[in-house]
Amino acid sequence: MDMASTHRVLEITMNTIARFAKDESGATAIEYGLIAMLISVAIITILRTVGTSLNGVFTNVNTGLTTAK
Repeated sequence: MDMASTHRVLEITMNTIARFAKDESGATAIEYGLIAMLISVAIITILRTVGTSLNGVFTNVNTGLTTAK
């Protein structure tokens, strides 16, 4: 391989790497996935807390109804 061919191959390789580094098309999908995951974790945490509180309320109501008989 002569020097010109080697230089051309190197130039093509560097251009390909530069285009790959600048490509952000997959980054948006990953960001949306992370946002969806964070929202899901927040909803699960809130529902567990509310569920525990509601369980306590219903237990108190049940206890009150049972002792009122």
